[in-house]
Amino acid sequence: MASRNSNDDYAVKLDDLDWLQRARQPSASWGDTLRVPTTASPQPVSMRSSSPGFSDGAHGPTEDQNMDIVIPNHEKDRVNRRLRGIHVFMITLSGVLGAGLYIRSGTVLRIGGPGAVLIAFTVMGLLAWTVMQCIGELLALWPISGALVEFAAKFVDEDLGTAVGIAYWFTYSINFAALIVAAAGVLDYWDPGKAIQGTIMFFVVPLFLVLLNSFGVQIYGLTEVIGGSIKILGVLIVIACMIAINLGAGKGEHIGTANYKHGRMFPIDPDAVDNWASALFYAFSIAAFAYVGVDITAATALEARPDRRKSSRNKEADALKGPWPYISVRFVATWTSFLVWIIYFIAGFLMSLNVEWDNPNLPRLSWLGSPTEKDENFKTDSGFVISAAMSGIHGLADMFTAVIFITAVFSANTNLYVASRTLFGLTRRIQGDGWRFFAFFGKTNNYQVPVRAMLLSLVFMWVPFLYLAPHNSSDTTISSLLEVLSQMGSVCCIIVWTCECWAFIRFYNCMYRHRDELNASPQFARLRRFPNQGAEDLYPWRSHGQPVTMYLALFGCIFVLAVADGAALWHNWATPRFLSAYLSIVCFIPLWLGIKYYNNWGNVQWKLEDLSNFALVSRKLEELDEIHDLATARDSEVQEKGWGNLWGFM
Repeated sequence: MASRNSNDDYAVKLDDLDWLQRARQPSASWGDTLRVPTTASPQPVSMRSSSPGFSDGAHGPTEDQNMDIVIPNHEKDRVNRRLRGIHVFMITLSGVLGAGLYIRSGTVLRIGGPGAVLIAFTVMGLLAWTVMQCIGELLALWPISGALVEFAAKFVDEDLGTAVGIAYWFTYSINFAALIVAAAGVLDYWDPGKAIQGTIMFFVVPLFLVLLNSFGVQIYGLTEVIGGSIKILGVLIVIACMIAINLGAGKGEHIGTANYKHGRMFPIDPDAVDNWASALFYAFSIAAFAYVGVDITAATALEARPDRRKSSRNKEADALKGPWPYISVRFVATWTSFLVWIIYFIAGFLMSLNVEWDNPNLPRLSWLGSPTEKDENFKTDSGFVISAAMSGIHGLADMFTAVIFITAVFSANTNLYVASRTLFGLTRRIQGDGWRFFAFFGKTNNYQVPVRAMLLSLVFMWVPFLYLAPHNSSDTTISSLLEVLSQMGSVCCIIVWTCECWAFIRFYNCMYRHRDELNASPQFARLRRFPNQGAEDLYPWRSHGQPVTMYLALFGCIFVLAVADGAALWHNWATPRFLSAYLSIVCFIPLWLGIKYYNNWGNVQWKLEDLSNFALVSRKLEELDEIHDLATARDSEVQEKGWGNLWGFM
């Protein structure tokens, strides 16, 4: 629900709407006291500023039992709701349509041949789609700050939610550094020298992106629309040129399907894997990196403008539906991963037609040697640039390189945005003397941009400078470290996906278990996923294929984490392979348990959130509503401008 003191996108004052006092309690203003019912069990003190604490009680809540909740004053540091549906779509598309297509696809082709390229991108695209069905339905209900954190916290475990937030922040923070490295690697084609790479790519470009993101989300949204359009245009140009190359453009002959007819569809790289099954599984792991970003809708939800809804059959339905930001989550969740899969499939198919799987210029995993050891070398890791260079068309390889470079830079910009918003949302949960340092990063400047969180998200910017080491090559420890860190980002993203699927499964089953109580409660009219026959259906959106989809999504994520990521270890043991596959998991579980111990010292309860008690469930649903209501900025708020606001420290 939008802030009651704000205006919506269509100049309608929300104060003038009928808010149905019987359906929802009025929101308190900043620093005021809100009266809410208590619950049956206490909550330990923890990083849960968004979750009101409860007093001890042996029985369930009664009408006479109430307690005071003081809304934190630091909630005045809020963000602006200025992103339209086109911004949300382009930010999500820009985040997922990145360098993974152009760079990782060549690695997949080298390890498992054309068959692995087509199957891996298709399977991972399907997995991304199923995951987004789960996340999207929850977002349609609660587009809130730190959405992925809150969903895991409310429906699985409070401390797991915090661990998910840290893992999600790490994913996009390390991916920002990895994409800067990828962009610098793309420049190798022109051999600019490490001095230029270090100055321009590792200092000037990150600084420029920070400055660009510091002047309000409106400017960032416009940048993403422009950047996303350029990326879409670029990939369409690349696809068209790959078709022309296949038909015989340039010095080459007509290729057609010769590589499929006379080559092997399912070969393996004997230096990497033992059989094609392990090659395919490991291709899943590599292709997963290309789909990191389909979940970015969750990071943009808080800053998205509410869509105008058509009138329902009665005013009560309008009042329940109208104020809630309905930001085309259905479209983004349903179609983004599908559109990206179409692009990946076509582009990967064309690359496998034009480049043989055993081409010596194709990239190999960092611990398997370097293509520079071969006689031929185009100084690129992209199969598309290799195809353009072999075609002999003047300037085509340079154009492809420019497209990939621009794609990597804009993707890095998106990753910086997501990392900063994730950290900003995470700090809203952090209170208490022991967490003052992290709460410091929950402040915004007068442009309502969390610049402090953005600066902390640059913590891994030391990683790209390893690229400048004098003896760095693809078979060195430094290169292996870069590979491990970049792979850890994608693995952490799959871990977050797993937790969100788990949260949705518990939410779905909870809604089904308490369907009678929800149908009998007017205040939960919009949460009736299983409405009674004849009742007006106010539920925002039911994702496709449930409940089968949610179980497929969970199984797929667990399979990638447990089996696919470690498939390369079936060939022989290598420390970089193990660290790439399992270091994120090894770190995540102790992180979760450590947070639980810290927050509940001496009283650790090894059980998940209780969703069997409707009194507790109803309180969780109300909390999620309040988080959205309290964390939304006033759209009409006038902001002072100035260079002093840029860094957010004034």
